[in-house]
Amino acid sequence: MSETSVPVPAKPRQGIQSIEVGTRLLRALAANGRSMMLRDVARNAGMAATKAHRYLVSFMRMGLVEQDANTGRYDLGEFALELGLASLARIEPVRLAGPVLDDLCERSGETVALAMWGNQGATCVRWVEAGGPVTLTLRTGVVLPLTSSATGLAFAAFYRSRHVKKMLDAEVLASAAASNTAVEAVLTALNVQLEEIRRHGIARASGSLTPGINGFSAPVFDFSGHMVAAITSLGIVGNFDMDWDSPMAEGTREAAATLSRRLGHGSFAVDG
Repeated sequence: MSETSVPVPAKPRQGIQSIEVGTRLLRALAANGRSMMLRDVARNAGMAATKAHRYLVSFMRMGLVEQDANTGRYDLGEFALELGLASLARIEPVRLAGPVLDDLCERSGETVALAMWGNQGATCVRWVEAGGPVTLTLRTGVVLPLTSSATGLAFAAFYRSRHVKKMLDAEVLASAAASNTAVEAVLTALNVQLEEIRRHGIARASGSLTPGINGFSAPVFDFSGHMVAAITSLGIVGNFDMDWDSPMAEGTREAAATLSRRLGHGSFAVDG
């Protein structure tokens, strides 16, 4: 009778327990979102105040924690901020967008793109081709108008920058002059359009930039809640449902939400 070999479970890698224990204090400070008294830090970390104090002294020497001399309250220090910023700097929207765009293109069968704000405005930085005439409207580096493209309208509605207002004003003046319409009337119509976009969480444009091409564009937000990019889907009029709740609209919104989560959106409580 042969013996049945039983796989030996892999031994856990050894670490430094004191570091793992001390990290609970850092997590407590990070989760609270504001400075804390020693007793509160210790309680949230599940350890005695005397033990927590020893760890906090070491963390202060390292710059991970700081203490207010007047109140005695503890908070994360400059080195903790440096670590957080260094980590965020390694998260690039363009790099992380690749799989999201590929998936959206495959599921929808439409051309999709990623745009970011550049020196000249809303700029296409990456696109995935589905084939057909839509590809003629998109190329890396193309700057899209704010008032006549789905991508531009997404930035106009959600992007926070003084440059957006200046560019919008210029486009409104040009549009008013071209259509022989009062500037106030053009601006009022645009504001109504932007409010509608904000309500639905996505911008849309039908044949306004390129005849025969429809588009949706949804904002992508970073960890601080600021818009950093837009995901746009484009299709041919007649085959591209422009309803706010159409499958294409939902798919574009979902893709933008997925990329936002990968950029840390919703993971941090940030004021302002």
